[in-house]
Formats: sequence, C-alpha cells, structure tokens
Amino acid sequence: MRALVLVPVLKQGRAQPLPEGAPPAPSRSNEARLEEAIGLARAIDLTIVQGLIVAVNQPRPATLLGTGKIAEVTALLDEHDAGLVIVDHPLTPVQQRNLEKAWNAKVIDRTGLILEIFGRRASTKEGTLQVELAHLNYQKGRLVRSWTHLERQRGGAGFMGGPGETQIEADRRQLQDKIIKLERELEQVVRTRQLHRAKRRKVPHPIVALVGYTNAGKSTLFNRITGAGVLAEDMLFATLDPTLRRMKLPHGRTVIMSDTVGFISDLPTHLVAAFRATLEEVLEADLVLHVRDMSDPDNGAQSADVRRILDDLGIDEKERSERIIEVWNKIDRLDPENHDGILQKAAGRENVMPVSAISGEGVDTLLDVISQRLSGVLTEATITVPADKQAVVSWLYANAVVQGREDHDDGSVSLDVRLTDRQADELERKLGAKKPADKEDWER
Repeated sequence: MRALVLVPVLKQGRAQPLPEGAPPAPSRSNEARLEEAIGLARAIDLTIVQGLIVAVNQPRPATLLGTGKIAEVTALLDEHDAGLVIVDHPLTPVQQRNLEKAWNAKVIDRTGLILEIFGRRASTKEGTLQVELAHLNYQKGRLVRSWTHLERQRGGAGFMGGPGETQIEADRRQLQDKIIKLERELEQVVRTRQLHRAKRRKVPHPIVALVGYTNAGKSTLFNRITGAGVLAEDMLFATLDPTLRRMKLPHGRTVIMSDTVGFISDLPTHLVAAFRATLEEVLEADLVLHVRDMSDPDNGAQSADVRRILDDLGIDEKERSERIIEVWNKIDRLDPENHDGILQKAAGRENVMPVSAISGEGVDTLLDVISQRLSGVLTEATITVPADKQAVVSWLYANAVVQGREDHDDGSVSLDVRLTDRQADELERKLGAKKPADKEDWER
C-alpha cells in the first residue's frame, strides 16, 4: 500500500525548570523523528510516497491539524494515489475519524502503527497473546468509527419500544469478553514463564540480558556472541519474541544470554502493560547489556528513552551502575576520527565497552569484562575429589575453570581450578570440606 507519513511538531509550552545540577535531557530532532516514522512504516512493507514535518501551533480538538494543512495533504494523496496516512502522534478516536473523512483515506497513529508491526512480528503463543490483548484494549475506545450509523437501536417491549442495547455497546461488550479471555490465557503463560525461571534458579547459571533501542544491533550482537541464528536485519523491530541461549564464557563460566524486544520512544502504554511479563526477564538478569547505536546522531535521546523504561521496570540509578554495561555498538560505521574518539571516550569511563557486532571488534574484550563481572575474584586451588563423588568433577568442569587434571589409582581425581567465592561455597557444600586457600590442596 502507498502511504504518506506526517510528523506533527507541536509548539512547546514553557519548559519546566530542571533540578539544580541536573543535565538537560537529550532531545530528538524532527528529522530523526521523521526518519524513524518512515522506518516503522517500511517495517510492514508500506511504500512511502512522501514524508512531511508539520508544524502545529494550536492543536485542533477535532482534527489536530489546521484546515490549510488538511487541504495540502488531500492534494498530496491525490497526486501520489495514496490510500493511507500515518500520523506519528497519538490521535483521539474523533480526530482519527474526522481525518479519514476529510482525506477519504485510512489513517493510523503511532500507537496503531507499532501495534501493526508487533502483530506481524509475534511468532510465539505468548507474543501473539500479548499483541492481541494490547490491540483489543486500543480498539475498544475507537469503536465509534465503525458504528456511527447504529448509534441507537430500538428494543424492549411495548408499541414504541424502549431504548435497547446499542450496537456499539454490544460490540464493546464482546471486546471486553475477549479481553478477559486473553488475560486469563496470559496468566497461564506468565505462570509457565515463572516456572521456567524457577528451574533456571535451581541450575545457578547467571543471566545476561541485552536491552536497547530498536535497531541498535542487539540481535546481531546476540548472534555474534552465542552463534544463534536469530533474525537480524537493518529494520525496526526485526525481532519481537525474547530468545535465550546457553553459552560458555572464555574463562569457562556457563551463562544464559537473553535477547529482549527493542525499546522505542513513546511506547504505547497498552504494549508496556501487555509485555510486562516479557520485559521482566530484564529484572531477573544478573547483568544487563545496554546496546547503543553510536552511528545514530540521536543515540543520546534513544539512551534516555531506554533508561526511562528501565526506571519504569524498577531498575533505579544505583542498580543500573551495578548491573548494567553500556555497549557502544556499530563503531564500524564511524569514520576513523570519530571511531578513535569513541574509543578514547570509552576508555575513560567505567562500564562502557565499544564494539562492532558486524566486524567483531571489541567483542572478545566485552566477553572478558562480562566474565570478570560475573565471576568476581578467582581463587586458584588444587582440589582432590574422592572416587565416591565423581559427580563433583562434572560440576567443576561446568562451573569453574579447570586448568589441570591428575587421575589417581584409587579412583580419586585432583583438579587445578580457578573458582569464585560463591562457587567455593557451593563446592564446600558438595564435598563437606573447608574452602581452599590459594594454591593449596583441598582434600576430604
């Protein structure tokens, strides 16, 4: 379908004073908003005939836009033979209906467009249910557009008949019944996800979650690190459903990597509520990688949007500094001067790693940092495992770094290992022995 994209820019009122010492929030340029809106539209295979930035001095309650701009858009639709207008701004049901009448074309706002993308991308049962629930909640308030000719129906008994249930009321009731049914199905899915989390806790592998603005390169980095075949394209919301993979870090530690749905500015509240269970994977993570597209001029504003959503999930500023590593991705797209500047800037900051998921630059260093953050200080020790506890040998190979091995005639095994304090506590419980001192034998 041929479509026209409009980005309304509302006149800003008096700005709120910032707290003393607080840096100003990064702002997104109008050109970047237009480019993002066009990218969202192309993500569902629309042909964009033109994109416009529209200044709105006084929003109209009935149409949002003024009569002159409405007439201009009407001429553009006729010129390009387009049948769809995408307005990158929330529209009320009345505004949407009036614009469709004025333009004789279908009109969808930013929320409707994102819902359409998510509906196409959802592939698992959970994702499909979440999108359908969000879509029904969005649609419930817009039924007036479809049934204006059936606003009042006759009903009841008697000659004249009393006011019966209107068609719109009947449709709203049917939608509410569907919503209740979906919420019950989602509750079951959430319980299943909680069971999976409980099982993962029994096998204490740390969880590393990737978050970031949509199209920041999370799935490409996920594939580079884990060798998974997750869909990764230069497209907004190329992947939707979360993917988990188990992998070994360079020092031998087994972790679970989680690739989550991308964030976006002005994420519809219906979607935030529906995808709460999915986004909570981030809360369960031991370490969070915040992937940023450093080749995007608006990456500062995108980063602020991600931090805002993390705040909504309950990850505050102090927790972010302890659990989050910023991954400055796509440095391969920068010119040599900016590339070197990014490396120097990152070198002076803690919890920042510059990488290229495409070329692999910096990825090995990132894995070393992840390993150090999860492992802490490693203790070197020689551990002798008796013959009747050979299961401990397998556990050590899976969880510690085994550097040497010697098998004895009595069936016991001596292993030179490096392990963390937490792993040493677990080994103490398994063997019933004391923690090892550095480079000393640990025998039962």
